[in-house]
Amino acid sequence: MAIDVKQIIEKAVRLISENGDLLQMFQKEPVKAIEKATGLDLPDELAEKAVAGVKAGLKLDSLSGVADKLKKLF
Repeated sequence: MAIDVKQIIEKAVRLISENGDLLQMFQKEPVKAIEKATGLDLPDELAEKAVAGVKAGLKLDSLSGVADKLKKLF
């Protein structure tokens, strides 16, 4: 069974950004937070890719949230 890293990242970003406890866990133990959010036990070679992708995804989410707030001001 092939694991789709993109799907893992998308699901983890969505769940972690919606859950403050998972977000705090992600800041301290990113792999464990992703595994808890997705329900998967990630192999080491995928864990690093997933962490990098989720970090990027969370930054994009926070940036888009800031952009949305700025749009409302104008």
